[in-house]
Amino acid sequence: MRKLAAIAIAVASFGALGNAGAQTYPARPVTMVVPFAAGGPVDSNARLLGEHMKGSLGQPVIIENVAGAAGSIGVGRVARAAPDGYTILISIWSTQVVNGAIYALPYDLVADFEPIALTTSGTTVIVAKKAMPANDLKGFIGWLKAHPGVASEGTTGAGSPQHVFGALFQQATGTRFQFVPYRGGSLLMQDLVAGQIDFAIADRVTSLPQVRAGTIKAYAITGKDRLAAAPDIPTVDEAGLPGFYTSVWYGLWAPKGTPKAIIARLNAAITEAYADPVLRSRIAEFGQDIFPRELQTPQALAAFHKAEIEKWWPIIRAAGIKGE
Repeated sequence: MRKLAAIAIAVASFGALGNAGAQTYPARPVTMVVPFAAGGPVDSNARLLGEHMKGSLGQPVIIENVAGAAGSIGVGRVARAAPDGYTILISIWSTQVVNGAIYALPYDLVADFEPIALTTSGTTVIVAKKAMPANDLKGFIGWLKAHPGVASEGTTGAGSPQHVFGALFQQATGTRFQFVPYRGGSLLMQDLVAGQIDFAIADRVTSLPQVRAGTIKAYAITGKDRLAAAPDIPTVDEAGLPGFYTSVWYGLWAPKGTPKAIIARLNAAITEAYADPVLRSRIAEFGQDIFPRELQTPQALAAFHKAEIEKWWPIIRAAGIKGE
């Protein structure tokens, strides 16, 4: 009986310490892992968010870039970290969805993480070279069908958003075309402007300036709503390809087993940051949209993440997309 009582006291003491730890969190700087190199869009988002979280948390948020293997090395770094709230991950659709379909990962994208918040997303734009004969999306799809296997779509490599979205486009339209890989979106856009490739399903940051300059054609926004920054471009629903929605979204995760109180504390700091007009303005400059407050929750991220895996894995596997 004495042993049982001692065990009970020890368990209660451990629980009390855990609660106390959560209540005093954070007592030191928090590391936010970016699974890509410095200077890219994920890194820029992380630094903006981290700076705004600092005021709420009362501690610095240190950005750690852990690049390599299409982001899977950095994600693995967080999967193996202590579940104490001092190492968290900011990541995107490609690392949290696509990588699971094209790589044999040493971690489970769902089971090994605690969702913190669903944050931003950026719909894409279906654009073509200026010399493309078609002037609208229906005409472009008709042109592709009349020239099977001839057209070229620019991508930023195997499993990139342009590649996966292109595979979905083929499936949705019954068309065939070639994929041309580039090292980055800016190089892709240079060749599209030069007419070296036929089209792309591109991000808004690289494509909209060229659309405004008249150097490429824009057929549709791959979302439900028109863009305030480009109100003349129709949505896919309006242009004749209803439901063809594609976007690159962002979220934050912690290692599995991180206490719920700490997750709640981090979520509160993130949602407070995204309510700041200054941050909202900067995010808009990056060509991204902030999810509504009611969707910036751990529960919403978990449900959204699961639905995205269920949607994209069959498409990626059916297209035969493999990691490089």
